[in-house]
Amino acid sequence: MYIAQAGRFKHEPWRYIIGIMLVIAAVVMGQIPLTAVILFAGDLTTVASDPMQVLSGLDSNLALFLMLFTFAMGLVGVILAIRFIHGQSFTSLTTARKKIDWSRVGFGFGIVAIYTIVSVLVGYWLVPEDFEFNFQPLPFLILCIVAVIMVPLQTSFEEYFFRGYLMQFLGLWAKNKWLPLVVTSVIFGLLHITNPEVAQMGYIIMIYYVGTGFFLGIITLMDEGMELALGFHAGNNLIGALLITADWTAFQTDSIFKDISDPSAGLDVLVPVLVFYPVFILIMARKYKWNNWKEKLFGKVVVLKEEKRELI
Repeated sequence: MYIAQAGRFKHEPWRYIIGIMLVIAAVVMGQIPLTAVILFAGDLTTVASDPMQVLSGLDSNLALFLMLFTFAMGLVGVILAIRFIHGQSFTSLTTARKKIDWSRVGFGFGIVAIYTIVSVLVGYWLVPEDFEFNFQPLPFLILCIVAVIMVPLQTSFEEYFFRGYLMQFLGLWAKNKWLPLVVTSVIFGLLHITNPEVAQMGYIIMIYYVGTGFFLGIITLMDEGMELALGFHAGNNLIGALLITADWTAFQTDSIFKDISDPSAGLDVLVPVLVFYPVFILIMARKYKWNNWKEKLFGKVVVLKEEKRELI
């Protein structure tokens, strides 16, 4: 139902192609402030060879804001596309329910927040030499303001674009559910290939990124809506940004702790994907009484007739 309901609105393939182009244009526009600051802060030789080096020399909160502003503009692009190209309601892009279930967003946020906090504290207790206490009151306060506002915009853009816009488009086009799940999950993962974590840990970390894409896609299809994925993604990135940072991560923040260990990929990559994600799915499945797994993940999409509907 979640994918099929997009058929009630203007859903010709050419509309989605134009919509994707609009979103890309919005992201590019969002990069203008970041690019301008990088060019202003560094010489052309350094900018051309290693722009991230210039970025790392900026105030971390300013750098974080500029990076996340790109995604905020992308979210604006998605909203413009569904309203003016498809005539689709924001609610129908979010969920098959009559209205957005904010309690589900909160549950998704809470489950990953607890997991992240416990994981960091246990790691600090077991191997304290791998951590540095990084807390500074004023920079952390500014980080809280920037992160609380901007991180949910970043994660919402990724969810609405991948688990929403692209998933509905591919589902209507292919008339099945497994293809949009696979394609959006793989593309979501591959777009993280330029993250500094990949350079430090190697391509094995792509298992985590692609696996996260599959996890978010599965809970979206099983729950007939993105609320759990929206909350989970926001909780993962927000709590992570506030709690711990490292010199080799995409988000370098004035967080409470700093990871000073030598980065290596192994159990840290495989355990979340192979152990904790399945556990999270089972918890959600029990709480929300999911059933008919085969149909929801691999079934056909019956395109619904287009109808006029009030935008919400």
